[in-house]
Amino acid sequence: MPRIRLPRADGTSHDYTLRGPGNWKLPEPGTRFNRVAYSAAHVVADPFSSADPWLQPAIDWDSTLAYRSYLWSLGLGVAEAMDTAQRGMGLDWPTSLELIDRSLSLARATPGALIASGAGTDHLEPRPTTTVDDVIAAYELQCEAIESRGGRIILMASRALAACAKSPDDYAKVYARILQQVREPVIMHWLGDMFDPALAAYWGHADPDRAMDVCLDVIERYASKVDGIKISLLDKDKEIAMRRRLPSGVRMYTGDDFNFAELIAGDESAYSDALLGIFDAIAPAAAAALAALGIGDRATFDAILAPTVPLSRHMFCAPTRFYKTGVVFLAWLNGRQKHFVMVGGQQSARNLLHFVELFRLADVAGLLADPELASKRMRTLCALHGVDA
Repeated sequence: MPRIRLPRADGTSHDYTLRGPGNWKLPEPGTRFNRVAYSAAHVVADPFSSADPWLQPAIDWDSTLAYRSYLWSLGLGVAEAMDTAQRGMGLDWPTSLELIDRSLSLARATPGALIASGAGTDHLEPRPTTTVDDVIAAYELQCEAIESRGGRIILMASRALAACAKSPDDYAKVYARILQQVREPVIMHWLGDMFDPALAAYWGHADPDRAMDVCLDVIERYASKVDGIKISLLDKDKEIAMRRRLPSGVRMYTGDDFNFAELIAGDESAYSDALLGIFDAIAPAAAAALAALGIGDRATFDAILAPTVPLSRHMFCAPTRFYKTGVVFLAWLNGRQKHFVMVGGQQSARNLLHFVELFRLADVAGLLADPELASKRMRTLCALHGVDA
């Protein structure tokens, strides 16, 4: 196995010998898991574009779509144009719609491909004059765009709604109007303010328990239009409490990148399905673990995912919204893209020591598929920071 010198916080460095990739049994084509499992997928930037990377998204479409094919080949679904794809952090609505369009076309040509796409209000800039009716119209536009293309909807949280809502009743009004109109049941998404500070006090309450009551009331009233809800609060107890209160037939999709393994495994009464950004970064481990769980092998499920949890917790550490940088970093280390450049220049959102720890934790989890390549690219990153690795 290759060896690399890695820097420490005190300016010294140490030798690190890689362990090698995991020896997992990946699912056979057509394998059906006993959990619904979506990976929120990242986008690959075009490093040769002349566009200003902070102001205009430029996408390498071939590499971006190839990553979706890779996820489908492992049996995972794709949650398209979500925050993992830098939605609202570099990826605008016109480019998101093109991404959705291209991915839906590819999904139709891919047997068994599972895909759902994010509908939000990100084309509506929150202003002091923005009204609840403006938010409804913005949601309607994006939902219709996705449904007219034959897509399923993930109903994303709205910054504009958080900015203009005066009470929980405003949230209820918006969601009621949208859920009454959708053609197929949607996946709702409650994204916590650790992922996006503009979503603080969503559902009209800063207290998450009171906010949960509002959300559950909406779901209960329109349960036939809700496939499930993904909550991203990084609090397993809150997720379990909400899971127990969901109407029959409504799924809980875990968005808890800190505690996903035990939430997917479940307890004596229920389990969570998955819609996770971390599944982009740990896709082969996730697929192998889910395949094992599907045949009742809980021990193998736990053994595969246990070392991925510290990796995920580090990747999603505060400021949590910068986790996308770690996702793309691992895709680059693993040769899934040729460069470490991101939409919006977000490759600069984490420091070198954060990347060093990600590199080590990914290796411990068996997630560096080609240790030689990963070491070479890690040396390149260290050199760019003035460190001889």
